[in-house]
Amino acid sequence: MGGGKELFLFLGLMCMMKRCMPQCYSGMTKEGSKCVDVDECNDAGLCGKNTKCINTNGSYYCQCEDGFRNIYGSVNFTGVDGQCQDKNECDTGVQVCGHMAKCINRIGSFSCSCPDGYTNTSKNRDCIDVNECEEAENRKEDICGSKGSCKNVNGSYWCKCAKGYTNYGNGGTACTKLDCETFEGSSVPSQYYSGLADLQTMMRNSCMALSNPNTSNGSKADGDALLERFLTASETVLSSVHMDTSEDMYGLLSTMENSIRLIGPQLRGNRTLMGSNETAVEIAVRRGRSPPTGPIHLGNENSALDTDWTTATGTGAYPGFAMAALLSYHNLERSVNHSFDNLQGFEKDGIEPTFKIFSRVVSVVVSNPSTQNLSHPVILTLKHLQNKSEASYICAYWNDRGAWATDGCHQQKSNLTHTVCRCEHLSSFAILMAHYHVDQSFAIRLITKIGLILSLLCLSLCILTFKFCRSIQGTRTTIHLHLCICLFIADLIFLAGVSQTKPEGGCRFIAAMLHLFFMGVFAWMLLEGVQLYRMVVLVFNATIRPLYLFLFGYGAPLVVVIVTAIIRPKGYGTEDHCWLSLKDGLIWSFYGPVCVIIFLNVFFFIITVWKLAQKFSSLNPDLSKLNKLKAFTVTAIAQMCILGLMWVFGAFLFQKGSVVVEYIFTILNSLQGALVFIMHCLLSKQVREEYYNLFSCICAPKKRYSDLSSTNPSNSQSQGSRSGQNTGESHI
Repeated sequence: MGGGKELFLFLGLMCMMKRCMPQCYSGMTKEGSKCVDVDECNDAGLCGKNTKCINTNGSYYCQCEDGFRNIYGSVNFTGVDGQCQDKNECDTGVQVCGHMAKCINRIGSFSCSCPDGYTNTSKNRDCIDVNECEEAENRKEDICGSKGSCKNVNGSYWCKCAKGYTNYGNGGTACTKLDCETFEGSSVPSQYYSGLADLQTMMRNSCMALSNPNTSNGSKADGDALLERFLTASETVLSSVHMDTSEDMYGLLSTMENSIRLIGPQLRGNRTLMGSNETAVEIAVRRGRSPPTGPIHLGNENSALDTDWTTATGTGAYPGFAMAALLSYHNLERSVNHSFDNLQGFEKDGIEPTFKIFSRVVSVVVSNPSTQNLSHPVILTLKHLQNKSEASYICAYWNDRGAWATDGCHQQKSNLTHTVCRCEHLSSFAILMAHYHVDQSFAIRLITKIGLILSLLCLSLCILTFKFCRSIQGTRTTIHLHLCICLFIADLIFLAGVSQTKPEGGCRFIAAMLHLFFMGVFAWMLLEGVQLYRMVVLVFNATIRPLYLFLFGYGAPLVVVIVTAIIRPKGYGTEDHCWLSLKDGLIWSFYGPVCVIIFLNVFFFIITVWKLAQKFSSLNPDLSKLNKLKAFTVTAIAQMCILGLMWVFGAFLFQKGSVVVEYIFTILNSLQGALVFIMHCLLSKQVREEYYNLFSCICAPKKRYSDLSSTNPSNSQSQGSRSGQNTGESHI
């Protein structure tokens, strides 16, 4: 008993300390003296996504929502032993959709879709045919056009067109009128082009057959075969086009464009690319009950078109199809490389340009009937026939008057190989190159030839003088000799080849030689300034070794030319002259060194004049020597001014400039040899004395001697007497 009492007391103590066993089960909570259920479903994330939570007394369980299933397959689960994922009702093997309906699974559900021409209105989800003709009539909508009758077929409808109208074999599109008269022979003087009448007849027959309700509707025409026949037939026409038929070129191009417009909707595919020896064409077609949208890009190696389906379709009634085509002609530019009279406003500095076709001719064709008022401009990229570094490019089109025009078509950007045009209407397009000739009049050409010939003769005399005149031999004479040699060769090349632009390789060589020897003239001129400086400043050893002279006088210009040729070999030679290109700053490979040389020479001459002034003011000046140095300095400065001034005007010669500039450069360039001869030869006392001695030897008269006999004086007297008698002159 004692032990029982102890246990009772212990339990009582534990209850008093609330350390006894729990009073409520799991999932229950004590409210007062009662245990009540805990709603675990109040925790939103307890079961996971796509589930529903069901609370039970003291517990809970989870179930998947409709359209989902437990990945473990059980219906009831808890948050730790289940997860719901979408149930694919379309893949259960049970037909959940009705007749002709397509099951489409969705997250947690599914839907049934009917094909075009059917609708789902029944409870069993069956698809039934839509009577489009009846619905259009109720909406008072003419889905087949004014000249088409609608007939309902299972899942669709088709339009039967009246004669003269067609839907190109696409029964579900509206009937549009066919203008077969555009292919009449009288619309274009086909007698000018061999085969044009046959081409027009073929296209007119195709057009008439297409507009006949007994043959065209109900079956799709074979547009691919027709396109192939058309391109083959057009070869004969395009290969016979001549330069003297420009007034009819617009008609020929219109025939080509109308043919593409007729053939395009008959093609089987959405995009067709086909070509021949004379043409290449790419056609994009879209069909359907609603107008297409989005960008269009068509292109080949010579051209590209960028537009959009809204522009190709137009803003009018949509006929059920849209088309865009790019037709490129391989050789037509040779036949339309004229008729530039309508191009105005391209003069620059009073110079009228000459024009030349510089790309393939292309035609842009769309189904939009209003091509003269496009909703958005089209972008044309045309490849140049040649890569010209110096040219102005113009976007032009062939108008209905048989001439090139530019209104509504503008250049967007251009580089060496391509030009991008932005055009607000459609036609046949090409890139024109505007070339501005530097017009040299007959007077300038005559002055150049006469002056350069005189310059070459004077330079020849200078070379002979400096080479063989012994009294003036020295470092300065050697410099003058090679300066004249460089100037002689440069003037000779300038006279014979500066305008010989063909072939390009020969022109580049001539330009490089002119660059070399004109640079040589300035290099030797710098050496003269250095030599004068040494003669005035240095008392002894004022000469320069010939090797150093040759290394600088010929080596420095050669290095400049080689570096220039490596960097830009195509910079030598332009379209008009064999000289350095004026683009990209290449001309500074000549003017840069020239400016440096002139600056250095000015520096040396200033020092020389200053030193001479000091020597003249000294107490015991050597006047003869100083006067000679003074004369040398004056002639050197005059020579630098003449050559430098000539190339100041020469900077503007090979571009579009004033006629006065051309005359000044021509006169200075033509007479520089004569001026060098006057300054270095005729004004030199030593050279004049050498000339006098030379001419004295050549022109001195021969002396006459009498036949005197030293052994017989009487004979001499008698002979003299007889001579006097015979001549009647007195003997002295």
